[in-house]
Amino acid sequence: MIRIIQDSWFVLSTERTTYAFRTLPTGQLEHLYYGRRLLIPEDDGAAIAALTALAEKHAFQPGNSCQYDGEHPEYTLDDMRLEASWGGKGDMREPFVEIIQSDGSRTSDFRFLGADVSEGKAEFDTLPGSYDEKDEVETLAVSLFDTWNALTLELDYYVFEDCDVITRRAKLTNNGTKDVTLLRLMSAQLDFDLPGYVLTTFHGAWAREMQREDRVLSSGKLVSDSFSGTSSSRANPFVMLHPAETTEDRGDCYASNLIYSGNHYEAVEVNAFGKTRFVTGINPRGFAWTLPKDESFEAPEAVLTYSPDGFNGMSRNMHRFVRNHVVRGEWKKKARPVLCNSWEACYFKIDEAKLLKLAKAAKDTGVELFVMDDGWFTNRNDDKAGLGDWIVDTKKLPKGLSGIADKINELGLRFGLWVEPEMVSVNSELYRAHTDWVIQNKYTLHSEGRNQRILDLTNTAVQDHLIETMTKVFKSANITYVKWDMNRPFSDVFSQTLPPERQGEVFHRYVIGLYRVMGELVKRFPKILFEGCASGGNRFDLGILAYFPQIWASDDTDALCRASIQTGYSYGYPMSTVSAHVSSCPNHQTLRETPLETRFNVAAFGVFGYELNFCDLKAEELKAIKAQIELYKKWRDVLQFGDFYRGRAFQGLETNGVSRAGVVSAGGYDGNLTEWTVVSRDKTRAVGFLMQKLAVPNTQFHTYFARGLEPEAFYRFSNRQLKYDVRIFGDLVNTGSPIHFKQDSMLLNIAARFLKENGETEDVTASGDTLMYGGVHLKQSFGGTGLSDEVRVFQDFGSRIYFMEKVKDKPVVPSTEGTAAGQISTGQPELRGE
Repeated sequence: MIRIIQDSWFVLSTERTTYAFRTLPTGQLEHLYYGRRLLIPEDDGAAIAALTALAEKHAFQPGNSCQYDGEHPEYTLDDMRLEASWGGKGDMREPFVEIIQSDGSRTSDFRFLGADVSEGKAEFDTLPGSYDEKDEVETLAVSLFDTWNALTLELDYYVFEDCDVITRRAKLTNNGTKDVTLLRLMSAQLDFDLPGYVLTTFHGAWAREMQREDRVLSSGKLVSDSFSGTSSSRANPFVMLHPAETTEDRGDCYASNLIYSGNHYEAVEVNAFGKTRFVTGINPRGFAWTLPKDESFEAPEAVLTYSPDGFNGMSRNMHRFVRNHVVRGEWKKKARPVLCNSWEACYFKIDEAKLLKLAKAAKDTGVELFVMDDGWFTNRNDDKAGLGDWIVDTKKLPKGLSGIADKINELGLRFGLWVEPEMVSVNSELYRAHTDWVIQNKYTLHSEGRNQRILDLTNTAVQDHLIETMTKVFKSANITYVKWDMNRPFSDVFSQTLPPERQGEVFHRYVIGLYRVMGELVKRFPKILFEGCASGGNRFDLGILAYFPQIWASDDTDALCRASIQTGYSYGYPMSTVSAHVSSCPNHQTLRETPLETRFNVAAFGVFGYELNFCDLKAEELKAIKAQIELYKKWRDVLQFGDFYRGRAFQGLETNGVSRAGVVSAGGYDGNLTEWTVVSRDKTRAVGFLMQKLAVPNTQFHTYFARGLEPEAFYRFSNRQLKYDVRIFGDLVNTGSPIHFKQDSMLLNIAARFLKENGETEDVTASGDTLMYGGVHLKQSFGGTGLSDEVRVFQDFGSRIYFMEKVKDKPVVPSTEGTAAGQISTGQPELRGE
């Protein structure tokens, strides 16, 4: 709900939050409050009296400051909380907007002109934005005008009551007669009374995305930004701002994200008066936009939310918003298929026979979609050639894409394809024909990235070419899935189609061009499931999700790394947008060995698939994968679209010799455990996850704490019934065997096919509050003193998933019939036939 009181006071309300500001006597907008929902009287006079309590009281100008004007000597803008700010009028902090005027001046002076409230939300001219299918969002448009320079600054606020989200964006219009140069236009600004907030950012690198960083700011400035041409794995645009005492489930938490895929900028600054300012928007570094008369520039939309219920409360707001108001189209609410991707099984060495063999093996385990990754087009036997031509290599695929797709379909599988449309290899026909279509300066040495260059999407001819080329590819076969990759950062940023004075527009114009290409292709192929990718998570943002409903989270498929990476993503993104695969071991990125069940358990909490060579797997492994997929399909709706909660978490692997695990224990970190719960929207079903990094000697007991259940409802809590290969116990097998087994011997390998160690059984029925606040005290883990099916085999990188189903009956004592209760070993492993 949006309320304007006497044209000067503005109150924006969601179900649980209030956002308020007012017009100052000097014409600027004073930010009053953002936080828990306040009771504002319905009577205008009483409302103003109540809101006045939130306004700052100034009587005299502070020392060593600048008053705004002589009529209001008490106001210095440097000591005010503002909705937007600019240079030249006394505010020394991070500006919201920065302009070089037509006369060379850098002073701006925007003052309140008017405001308007409307129902619904219009689409933007050049950028994607949020939307509301029910058209229940309200819009507040506030206009500010700079009389001296004839510029209009429009601040737009969009209220999504159901998600406790308020989005903002800004638009600058040149109403004068001469060009001006825009150096920055932020999307949102939040000013706070006090210092000492923690800025939580998510940094990383290739194969190491979304590593949480917490930094307290009592003075000075902190910046999190990207300058790679993308939102980047180096610093995601999603950030949080909160007091130091905030935890996963308690305390204030503010969060911000951008619906934008290019260079971004988030800054927090504490000034001389102890006020904290936060800004987010396009990175001003390298940005300069010429704005002619009668033209406008629009900033990306910023997404703001607040929760008093800690990080999990904030995440639920963000998740609901992204699922309902950013992701759109055919696959918005549709269950995503279990896929097999050919990349780590084949890399570039593909041919039809090999792919069909792989697809057949995958199909036999329950896979639903087969994806042919890189290597299918001409001259593409490595990453040094071929990009840009997109002509099928008939030596590998004799009957083209339609031939392989038809044969995949005949197996009962859907067919998907990998492409990288934005790139071009120097060794390609496209590059030889159109060197002017590439971001490069032909007269200087080019710094290459992954042996390829970037097509200039500021050029509409290039955009048109990509749209038509990809249309031809996507129409050539029954393609139901497309993985859209982008494998390098920008360098030598120079457009051969723009004049020298407009080279500062390249980064942003590229993003606008990309959105046009993606938007047109999604419109032409609405039934294709598109997945974004950029060397993994190098462009994981809301801008991409406005077109593609899911994004490949990281090229790192190591389960230990992925647990940390997926935890990082979960703060700002629903898991229905995060793609995750089970891969082989030793892992191709870390050479680490992790249990197959742990690889499944971690990946199952994302958009799930496999990326390994099914043809090389043992029968036992294929049997395990078949069981995994069968289980996943049973719980897919909960895992993909349920409400996700974090419990304890190890965050941040060893980086530069410094471990961040356990840094902020109040925030839910645990140096050795990661704990997740995902709950169906009706709270009748839930899946839990517990993983440890390393086994700790003689630490036998763990407790799993559920989240998000109905406190007074009863749930049956159970686990998967697993059997363990006796070879994992090494020489210990001989302590419980009547015959001696030599390690790696033929005799042991044969015996291991028939003799298994039964895993533990967890089966209790308890109330939701018991499972959440008391926790389930799990069967003891192996501690070196005994093993039976009453003991958890919980090795390094071990994990479990647990299932909770709402029941109507009161709890009963679990039956021991058919279990191994009473067969407790007082010594070491007991070998049992399967």
